[in-house]
Amino acid sequence: MSGFVEKPEPIQVPGLVHLHTGKVRELYRNEAGHLVMVATDRMSAYDWVLPTEIPDKGRILTQLSLWWFELLQDIVPNHVLSTDLPENAPADWEGRALVCTSLRMIPVEAVARGYLTGSGLAEYRETRTVCGLALPEGLTDGSELPAPIFTPATKAAVGDHDENVSHEEVARQVGAETAALLRQTTLAVYTRARDVARDRGVVLADTKFEFGFDGDDRMILADEVLTPDSSRFWPADTWQPGRPQPSYDKQYVRDWLTSPASGWDPRGEQPPPPLPPEVVEATRAKYVEAYERLTGLTWS
Repeated sequence: MSGFVEKPEPIQVPGLVHLHTGKVRELYRNEAGHLVMVATDRMSAYDWVLPTEIPDKGRILTQLSLWWFELLQDIVPNHVLSTDLPENAPADWEGRALVCTSLRMIPVEAVARGYLTGSGLAEYRETRTVCGLALPEGLTDGSELPAPIFTPATKAAVGDHDENVSHEEVARQVGAETAALLRQTTLAVYTRARDVARDRGVVLADTKFEFGFDGDDRMILADEVLTPDSSRFWPADTWQPGRPQPSYDKQYVRDWLTSPASGWDPRGEQPPPPLPPEVVEATRAKYVEAYERLTGLTWS
C-alpha cells in the first residue's frame, strides 16, 4: 500500500477548473483552455506523499525550472506561457504557479543517465545492461558512463513504481519516429545541462523529462525540468565512484525514514510518520543550496 498519507482537498478558484491532484502538484484549466500548474511544498518518498511539507520547496523548484527552460529554449521549446498569478488565485501561489500550453503528453518518462546509480545500477549488477543497453564491465555505484544513455520508463500512477523499458518498447507504444525524436532531444538536453552543472561544480548523474505535442505537432518540454525532484545532483568535489554519493535532494528524508529514529518500515503497510523539524530544515537547505549553486543567484 502507498499513496497519500493525507490527500489534500484542492483549492477552488473562480475561473479555474481543478483537473488533478498529483504527488507534488495541483493542475487546473483556465477559461482560455490553458493549464495552470501549481507546485506545492509536498514531499514524496518511497511511493508515499508524506504528511509533512518542506517550506518554499514549490517556489524553489518552479524558479529553478524557469531558469533551465530559458537556457534550453534553443534546443527544445517549453510549455510555459506566463508566470503571472491567475486572477482570483491565492497570494500563496505567487512564484509557484505557471500558465502552460495544453499538450498531448507522451506517456513515457524520458530518462537520461550519465552516471550509474539507482535502478540502473541494480539492473547493471544483474545483467550488465540498463534498459537493454549493454554497458562495459567494471562499473560501480557512481561510475561515469562512456556516454550518456536514454533509459525510458513507463509513467506510473500515484503509489506505483515507474518501470524501466527499452527504446524498442517505447517505439512500439508511441511510434518509431516519436521514439527517435524523444531519445535525440532527451540526450541533447541532458548533455547541455550536464555541462552547465559541471561548470558550477555539480554532477548531473541522471534526470527525467516529460514531453508532449502542441497543436502544431511540435515536441514541447513540459512539467518541471532539472530540479532536485526530477534529477540526481551530486557535489562534484565529493564525487567518488564505489559508494553512494551525497546529493542535493531528499536524501535527508530518505535516510531518516529508513533509520531507527522513524520507527517506520518502507516495505510494510503502515504510512510514514511526520518528519521532525531538523529533517525539514536540512532538506529545505539542500533545495536552496542546489538552486543557488546551479543558478548563481541568492534565494530569497
